[in-house]
Amino acid sequence: MEVVKGYFQELDSFDCMVSAANSFGLMDGGVDLAIIRFFGYALERRVQTRILEEYWGEQPVGTSMIVETGNDQHPFIAHTPTMRVPLRITRTDNVYNAMFAMLRAVAIHNRRGERPIRTVACPGLGTATGEVRPIEAARQMQLAYQHFHNPPERIHWPYARQRQAAIIFGGDLFSTPR
Repeated sequence: MEVVKGYFQELDSFDCMVSAANSFGLMDGGVDLAIIRFFGYALERRVQTRILEEYWGEQPVGTSMIVETGNDQHPFIAHTPTMRVPLRITRTDNVYNAMFAMLRAVAIHNRRGERPIRTVACPGLGTATGEVRPIEAARQMQLAYQHFHNPPERIHWPYARQRQAAIIFGGDLFSTPR
């Protein structure tokens, strides 16, 4: 994993861009708008069509789907809602859930033997409209990455309690109420 400060459009290569999305695929602000401007407005229609067909019109937070961009150099986005509609998501574990879901979606995509995703460009989830402080978003994203790459051998209550305690009952370990 490598952390890069900058815009995804400046990256040399990536196979998949993460859309830190809303549940309805309305891609008219923030990183989503930059994604649509980069890949074209037809991508938003493809995302919304998939949401209608696969999620009955609302893709829940904690899910992620791989969508083809139509761009040979950057062939996929991972549409990954961090919120139902644009709103503040501080004091939630939405960032953790979104990150874990995205990693899972990429792994499932790669298992299917299609064009593999090797490099994912992922913004700080929830850090703009969601108002999650960058250090808290990074903590939850890193924790999801760690948990994804180190799954348990078996599930039991001590494991479940330990995982929940690590997430801090919905996050915001480093923030104070505003």
